[in-house]
Amino acid sequence: MQETKITIQETTNETILKFNSTKVLINGGSYEFSNIDEAKNSPLAQQLFYLPFVKKVFITANFIAIQRFDIVEWADVQDEVAEQIEAYISDGNIVVNEETTSSKKEAIEVYAEVTPNPAVMKFGTNKALTQTDVEYKNIEEASKSSPLAQAIFNFPFVKEVFISDNYISVTKYDMVEWNEVFAEVRSFIREYLVDGKTIIKDLPTVETSKTPEVVAPVVKLEGIPAQISDILDEYIKPAVAGDGGNIAFRSYDEQNKVVSVILQGACSGCPSSTATLKNGIESLLKEMLPNQINEVVAING
Repeated sequence: MQETKITIQETTNETILKFNSTKVLINGGSYEFSNIDEAKNSPLAQQLFYLPFVKKVFITANFIAIQRFDIVEWADVQDEVAEQIEAYISDGNIVVNEETTSSKKEAIEVYAEVTPNPAVMKFGTNKALTQTDVEYKNIEEASKSSPLAQAIFNFPFVKEVFISDNYISVTKYDMVEWNEVFAEVRSFIREYLVDGKTIIKDLPTVETSKTPEVVAPVVKLEGIPAQISDILDEYIKPAVAGDGGNIAFRSYDEQNKVVSVILQGACSGCPSSTATLKNGIESLLKEMLPNQINEVVAING
């Protein structure tokens, strides 16, 4: 049985705490419960509501957020809650009974959108797919983590698959043009999602992916690295996500003032990524963090 680890993460709301899981909890989407009656399809949420300070429970694919009443402080109870959640999940118990909550097929829409990278097509959807970005370079990586990505790799022209919040970026080989195959891929993804099949069963790890950085780090950033990460999240990620890509902070060399980032999805291997990196991201960081940035480099660009 896979061992599950729960880490605690603060939020901007002092009454809400996130409990991040190394194991995928549900098959995409999210659930919010305000009381024990609403949580009838979630044995875990029901168990948490027996704690007298629990006000709300929010469950996503890789974390559980809990809002408390003011009768306690999180510092007094958070470790015990984390241990309770970890033990519950590690024992193989059901987090949410998705079969009963999904008896009706969802109205799923999937649209295809070109990106600045001619090899990549973005397939957007109105369904939440994952809370943690994941990238797969081949079907072997996907087979250990994402049934959806594995299924997409069955198209012979698919080279890479990147899954983000509400879209999938697919990189093709040069054997075909997108105008010849995008409709087939779009229909396949839509049918897969409508059928409620598993999107991601386990998050990639060092052993299952060459790019383990896709998994959000549990180490809390501080100082300049934290500021860089915040700037990327607020100003850069929304823009590149619109083009089917993603940028992730990797490291900051304080001595040489060099920022290393990871380019994913449509950004990886894009002909215009170098110009974007230098003229856009590097310039913005230099402007917002004067005298702290000399260069921005992509370790996989």
